[in-house]
Amino acid sequence: MKCGFIALIGRPNVGKSTLMNHLLRQKISITSRKPQTTRHRILGINTHAAGQAIYIDTPGMHDSEKRALNRYLNRAADATLLGVDAVVWLLDGPFWQEYDGIIIKKLKQAGLPVILAVNKVDKVKDRDAMLAFFADATQKFPFTELIPISALKNINLDKLESLAMGLLPERGHIYPEDQVTDRPERFLAAEIIREKLTRRLGAELPYVLTVEIERYEEHPGITKIYAIVWVEKPSQKAIVIGKDGEMLKKVGTDARLDITKLLDQKVYLQLWVKVKSGWSDSERALQSLGFNDG
Repeated sequence: MKCGFIALIGRPNVGKSTLMNHLLRQKISITSRKPQTTRHRILGINTHAAGQAIYIDTPGMHDSEKRALNRYLNRAADATLLGVDAVVWLLDGPFWQEYDGIIIKKLKQAGLPVILAVNKVDKVKDRDAMLAFFADATQKFPFTELIPISALKNINLDKLESLAMGLLPERGHIYPEDQVTDRPERFLAAEIIREKLTRRLGAELPYVLTVEIERYEEHPGITKIYAIVWVEKPSQKAIVIGKDGEMLKKVGTDARLDITKLLDQKVYLQLWVKVKSGWSDSERALQSLGFNDG
């Protein structure tokens, strides 16, 4: 029986959360097309006949540390390399970007077995280019395995899962067989709300908002959730609410439907939008809003 921790790392927006959701066969991490959607380390636990693989979805590794939130995201991503048994490094295609050199340095320091997974292979038309890229990759780092995948199209994920499981030590299960994540439902509800905000709003606004669950009440047949959407400026508050409250209503409806599926029961959801000036550049504000695993 094998069991261990596998870190999913890479730059922002390469598909780490999508990959974990497909490996688990259910949605645990929120996703969007916007970079830096993932802000917390989230465990996804996959228990089957071969053992228990505990995947860790991480914030994207990047070189921007302009705000306290950016620094937090980098710390959270870097900390994931401590205490894991193996790493899956996800790339956005068969090409390198500037920050990848820094990631390679971090991997060399960690001394862990690393699988290089090139995502979105369904969009790669030139097979020779892929082979040339893998040949170059072997010169940069002693990867345990190199594999082309598509997280969205479910290409080669069974093979990736098997390769990752083979890198884990032999030991008993760490988590119960029916547990799929280490995060409580309260946290998952907040993440679902933030996902709907991120998908509905424009390019910049998602980076200056966060969601806090003020009250989470479990009653027979219904869960009541009261959440605050924090932004940094009154003008941002107006955008989130929308004309006649339409934007917030749409976000609330989207989120309530997904939370209902998650909890498998009726959900009452109430959203408020409030201003906390400069929260994303304040270490103290980040701590108070639940950013404490970086």
